[in-house]
Amino acid sequence: MIKDVKKAVFPVAGLGTRFLPATKASPKEMLPIVDKPLIQYAVEEAIEAGIKTLIFITGRNKRAIQDHFNKAHELENQLQDEELLKKIRNTVPSDVTCTYLKQPEALGLGHAVLCAEAAVDEEPFVVILADDLIDGQKKSCISQMIDLYNKEQSSIIAIQKVAKHEIHNYGVIKGRKFNERVWVLEDIVEKPKKDAPSNMGVVGRYLFEPSIFHYIKQIQPGVAGEIQLTDAIAEKLKDEKILAYEFKGRRYDCGSKLGYLKATVEYALKHDELAEDFSNYLTTLKK
Repeated sequence: MIKDVKKAVFPVAGLGTRFLPATKASPKEMLPIVDKPLIQYAVEEAIEAGIKTLIFITGRNKRAIQDHFNKAHELENQLQDEELLKKIRNTVPSDVTCTYLKQPEALGLGHAVLCAEAAVDEEPFVVILADDLIDGQKKSCISQMIDLYNKEQSSIIAIQKVAKHEIHNYGVIKGRKFNERVWVLEDIVEKPKKDAPSNMGVVGRYLFEPSIFHYIKQIQPGVAGEIQLTDAIAEKLKDEKILAYEFKGRRYDCGSKLGYLKATVEYALKHDELAEDFSNYLTTLKK
């Protein structure tokens, strides 16, 4: 029986050291792109794809994420503006459930995903890294991946072409072309120092069948005791088919300062209230 993909895991326990001191007491996922935090864009992507259960894997100083998606009665009582009230009341629709689980130690992305095992409960699920902001334009990246999963019934990782000088920062795939945008995965290498198997790098969107938890449990901790999700994917490959999908859309690496600034500028340029004025302002900077 084919199960629908209705659960999403958000690993949000990372320390966000590249944005210190801004992230000393506030989660990097709460950094705003114009007027919404990164985590809200990620949640909206999941909801657009039909996800009904949001599972947040949190850590120290992450209470702000839970507060953001909870009701804010005091704020609502003071606001008179109906449009603002609508925005803060609709961060999560009433038919969507939020679950918050603590990752006791920062032991890597694989460990963070493993923390969600009980909540996932033998169902296919997606993993969304909020600092990869993806503008799917016509259809979100997660929606595209779920469409592919419904056809192929295989785990899927999202990929994109990566410049040669940046490839060492990514998990990189080796595979055979299935069609224009899909590869059948043959190998995956985490941050190759040289001789990368391709120019296709893994980005922060995954769709897994629950068997991934078995493979994460087999992984021996690496540097700093971390359990790498890439290693678990490589182990799973030995037994099951995994697809790599080059999504349609634009990705912003908001885990880097430059990527974050690019996203802020480009989202401001298409913001309903700001686009014209902000575009005019940028024109003055060129003079």
